[in-house]
Order: sequence, then structure tokens, then C-alpha cells
Amino acid sequence: MHVRKVVVPVAGWGTRSLPATKNVPKEILPVFKKPAVQYIVEEAIQADLSDVVFVNHQNKTIIEDHFDYNLALESLLERTGKQDLLKQVRHVAEMVNIISVRQKKQLGLGHAVLCAKEVVKQEPFAAIVGDDLMFSPVPGIKQLLDVAESEQMAVVGVMPVSGSKVSNYGIIDAEEIAPHMYRVKDLQEKPTPERAASNLAITGRYILTPDVFEHLQELNTPDRKEEIQLTEALRAMARKDRLLAVRLWGMRFDIGNWVDYLTANIYFGLQDEEVRDDLVQRLQEILPCPE
Repeated sequence: MHVRKVVVPVAGWGTRSLPATKNVPKEILPVFKKPAVQYIVEEAIQADLSDVVFVNHQNKTIIEDHFDYNLALESLLERTGKQDLLKQVRHVAEMVNIISVRQKKQLGLGHAVLCAKEVVKQEPFAAIVGDDLMFSPVPGIKQLLDVAESEQMAVVGVMPVSGSKVSNYGIIDAEEIAPHMYRVKDLQEKPTPERAASNLAITGRYILTPDVFEHLQELNTPDRKEEIQLTEALRAMARKDRLLAVRLWGMRFDIGNWVDYLTANIYFGLQDEEVRDDLVQRLQEILPCPE
């Protein structure tokens, strides 16, 4: 169960973030000092994953460009003596091996994962949704890798959500077999609160085995939203008793949600000693005083 590659689907249109994403991919929207997708790549690196496979479309190549050299900018920084900034931009280009795969039609997360089949081949692999940020001392994807390697099975990451929000997520129906570890019996795609089997929501982090491609290929009929859902392939794996879930711990932000996106910027600003005090002061100025 040696995992080297991480698949990062980034081909979606980002309609939840319009109009900001009309011409700029949501994955490139800045979260404090970095574009959001850089945090995803850094999480993969911290988990010792060596190859990042972006599943992208023709209008969003700016994502791959961010992880390439910018010779004109580097020349300018070098001429003006801005060595610290030069080091930072070169580091981004050198941090990881980037592989790009084209998703010609946006047919859902399952279809995006299937597009990476020829690159992944018959290896187990990680997958991280490109707009889901998570921060903890042990990276979220690393928490899953440890379990996948010890149990030799596919693993999905889950976190509890409030009952009113279960309809926004894939929800697991599972049996707890160890602290924070579950054997998945079934999955539900965005159930109503009344029908939800639990409040444990899939958080956009997966360790998958190559047989997931067989299940995705069998889903040759898109759902009513004209999408091929990864959840349906995971259900097939769960029925064969080949899927675990791990409750992740850490701070999570969905950057497609404006409240989470703005909170993530404040969160990172508060971690930075250079701006923390001024940021707190400005927040106090704009927050209404309690009566």
C-alpha cells in the first residue's frame, strides 16, 4: 500500500464563488499570502506524496502555471535585490512534480478521478478535493495514509457536521470498530436531515485502491445532475467490505463557502506575528459593540 500520487480535481467552474471566479479559478483565490491550491499541495508534500496529478480543463491552466518558473518575475526580483521574495517564488516551482490531466467535460467528482486512471495505473493513490483546506499537526491526508497502510484498505476522511448541513455532503453509514475508525456499510449523497444515517460527512480526502476505476467505469450513466458520483463507486467498495472511514481532526475550511473562505483568511492572519495585532485592532473597529 505504498502511495506516491495524489489526484487533485480542479476542473470545476466554481459557481458558488461567482462573480469572483468569473475569470480566476477558485483554487487560485488567495488565502492570506498563498493561493488556496498551494495549501493542498503543501499538505501532500508533508505526507511524503511525490506526484500531484491535477485534473483540469483548458481554461484553468493558470493553476499549473503557479507551480512553474516565472523567469521574467525572477529576473526582476534578482535585479532589484529582493532575494527573499525570489527564494519564495522559486520554492513554489520546485516543491513537487506536477502532472496535468485534461477533463474535457465536467461530469462530476467521480468522472474527474476516472480521468486520472492512465496516470495512476494500478497503484493505490490519494485524492484531495481542490477547494477543501485542512490544517492540523498531522496533515489530514497523512492521517488517512497511516490507516490505509496498516489496514491495507481504501479509506475516506470524515468529520461531524450539524444536522442542518448533512444535505451538503456525502454521509457515511458505518460501524465504529476502533476509536475514530469506522467500517463503512453504505454512503448517502447529500441526504435530507431526516434520512441521514449519521452526521459524519466526507471531507474531500481519500486513499483509494485501483479497483475504484472499475466501479467508476460501470457508472456509465450520469445521475440526474448529469454527473458521475464518486460516492456511488465508494458504495460498491463498501458493499464488498473494502472501505474504512477515519474521523479526521484539525481545522477545516471549504473555500467555496464565503464564510469559510473569509474565516480562513482571518485564521492565517492571526497566525502571522507581523499582522496579528493590527488585524485584531481592525476587527475590533468593525465589529459592533455589545449593548
